[in-house]
Amino acid sequence: MPARHTGSPTRRHVLGTAAGAGVALATAGIPQRASAADVPVIGTYDVVVIGAGAAGMTAALTAAKQGLSCVVVEKAAVFGGSAARSGAGIWIPNNPVILAAGVPDTPAKAAAYLAAVVGTDVPAARQQAFLAHGPAMISFVMANSPLRFRWMEGYSDYYPELPGGLPGGRSIEPDQLDGNLLGAELAHLNPAYIPVPAGMVVFSADYKWLNLAVVNLKGAAVAAEALARGTKAALLGQKPLTMGQSLAAGLRKGLIDAQVPVWLSTPLTDLLVEGGVVTGAVVSRDGGAGLVRARHGVVVASGGFEHNAAMRAQYQRQPIGTGWTVGAASNTGDGIRAGERVGGALGLMDDAWWGPAVPLPDEPYFCLSERTLPGGLMVNAAGRRFVNEAAPYSDVVHIMYDRDPTDPDIPAWLIVDQNYRNRYLFRDVAPTFPLPDAWYRAGAVHKAWSFDALASAIGVPGAALRSTVDRFNSLALKGKDTDFHRGDSAYDHYYTDPAVLPSSCLAPLWLPPYYAFRIVPGDLGTKGGLITDARARVLRPDGSVIPGLYAAGNASSAVMGHSYAGAGSTIGPAMTFGYAAALDIAGRF
Repeated sequence: MPARHTGSPTRRHVLGTAAGAGVALATAGIPQRASAADVPVIGTYDVVVIGAGAAGMTAALTAAKQGLSCVVVEKAAVFGGSAARSGAGIWIPNNPVILAAGVPDTPAKAAAYLAAVVGTDVPAARQQAFLAHGPAMISFVMANSPLRFRWMEGYSDYYPELPGGLPGGRSIEPDQLDGNLLGAELAHLNPAYIPVPAGMVVFSADYKWLNLAVVNLKGAAVAAEALARGTKAALLGQKPLTMGQSLAAGLRKGLIDAQVPVWLSTPLTDLLVEGGVVTGAVVSRDGGAGLVRARHGVVVASGGFEHNAAMRAQYQRQPIGTGWTVGAASNTGDGIRAGERVGGALGLMDDAWWGPAVPLPDEPYFCLSERTLPGGLMVNAAGRRFVNEAAPYSDVVHIMYDRDPTDPDIPAWLIVDQNYRNRYLFRDVAPTFPLPDAWYRAGAVHKAWSFDALASAIGVPGAALRSTVDRFNSLALKGKDTDFHRGDSAYDHYYTDPAVLPSSCLAPLWLPPYYAFRIVPGDLGTKGGLITDARARVLRPDGSVIPGLYAAGNASSAVMGHSYAGAGSTIGPAMTFGYAAALDIAGRF
């Protein structure tokens, strides 16, 4: 792990199971050890892809362009998975978009940085495969779909001080796409996690500035530009898509043009194994079981297990559940379990793409900027700070779990004052506007006119909270957090207020009323799954390859290990290993 993630115990284990010989079909509705004749064949293709998210659609598009016949089967009634819901940052070092923008990246820098971030959790060969194939994948996607990408300028790598780290960042995001390109298929796009405001066209990189729109001239200019883009699109009769909506729609359009069918509402129930080779997938389609045969390979890209309460209880630390994740609701680990049943080894099952979240009554809110903007701090049950609030979000949650049982950090509380609320957006609530009553009723936020009253409301010692705020205020006025080093990294200053001096991410709390937002371990999805090699082939516990079986995305054990290199460390590798899997199946890896 990078040096900034300290105090966390080693949490790595590999789980595996041996599969029986021959055909094993052991899921609900399918008798154990059924013969192939028991399940009707409903299709035969060169490649069968499980999941219509970023990994699966990239794999299918690559396979099709290699001359292979392919089908995508998707459990949900919509396509896009978690990627469609996301901001769609894509972390790919040395990609053609950032190099064209003048980003000073090199293969040597990228390799040094990834090795420093990931450490020994992931084999070097797999890290190298990601770095080698990522740029080619981006070029391929741009050549075979309407997708274009933009550099997220200034969005720092998460550990820019490590060897090879770039303070200016390596992340890209999809450019604006007209949803009309999809025709009727647009209705089947998984909706965004937080919709873009009506009449605006907003990119992920804009949110840094939209948070500051009432206190910063550039923030106001970015808001005006977003509105102008929306107005232009409306006048042209377009249906503008950005972020994850653009990414999923662009990949889907590529599949339409390549004549790759996508079967929605078609969940995987098991894998077909013949003579030790995976040769197909059993799915549920139109109310019955069907077998989709694969001549050359099956790619499991069905997402993680964030919405499977039993799996989370089995593998992950408490408290945990399915109510704090923002991953796609269909992600219940089906592909992971199917791969395990045929002998696949599992890794990183204890981990997730964590981030502090506020458990709002409608859905959890994944906090990015709110905990890093000046004028806020996080405290635990003892009323004490315990973390650099502006650290990479996965690290913050790792530290929350590594708590002292006598002073737990779950839930934690984000404490802010009215000055903070007067200046900055919170989720979609504009500065100075009241927070929704439903948030208060749900216990997601508390408000009081003194720190003693606020402490009483959230159940922490009043004297401790007052002392913590006094200490924090003294550090903020000096612009140096000697307790937890908030502001020492360039990353800490991305979602901050440049008008605040001497440090853009530190400001005292002084103006009542005061607010406390409940903070729990949220996630973008789980990061544990089937262990794969550099070619995305699924491995057994002994390291041998399961012929015909591949995995990518959150159905596979993450190439990032227990860490997170930069914005888009989920989607970038997911697309890259989907691409690599298809190339290997085609014999062109």
